[in-house]
Amino acid sequence: MSTTRAKAATYEAYVALASESRIVEWVGGEVVEHVPPTTRHQKVALFLARLLATFVERGGLGEVFIAPYAMRLGPQGPVREPDVLFVAQAHAERVKPDGLEGPADLVIEILSQDSVARDRVDKFYEYEEAGVAEYWVIDPRPGHRQRAEFWVLGRDGTYAPVPVDDSGVYASAVVPGLRLRRDWLFADPLPTVAGAYGEMEGAR
Repeated sequence: MSTTRAKAATYEAYVALASESRIVEWVGGEVVEHVPPTTRHQKVALFLARLLATFVERGGLGEVFIAPYAMRLGPQGPVREPDVLFVAQAHAERVKPDGLEGPADLVIEILSQDSVARDRVDKFYEYEEAGVAEYWVIDPRPGHRQRAEFWVLGRDGTYAPVPVDDSGVYASAVVPGLRLRRDWLFADPLPTVAGAYGEMEGAR
């Protein structure tokens, strides 16, 4: 997502804007509005959301949400709207009618041209402090260094990077059995969800 502008606002003002289906966030007492993401961004987000949702629903593991969907990290904010997030069944009480009250168990952010610092620095530390157990940062932008970073919250409350295995597969720490092949994210066209899910299941 690309940022258009930020302006001082109360949480109530943020809620009013968010209810209009725009992608907005509330950070440091300011409403930050975003313009729609690129086609590639949307395709990767939808692929990950559908793959994750298929796996989670079949296992009864929790719920998956996509932006725009508010995640309020604390009573005084910030309020972020991650591209994709997963809430484990054990934390189902955090899911409220108007969004998520508290951290998700897994958050996925997909980089856009102007979100690199926001996703890799600002949100990184916000999610770490709030207790988001697992954080993926995906950079699928053509012409850039395409990469996927996977971070898991340690007992000391800080994120540690988790590499893919020798075959290029990442095994989720908070979604039991979920395995993601890194190359899927940079393929053009992206694999079908059915094909990726079948490969994932066959490798278990």
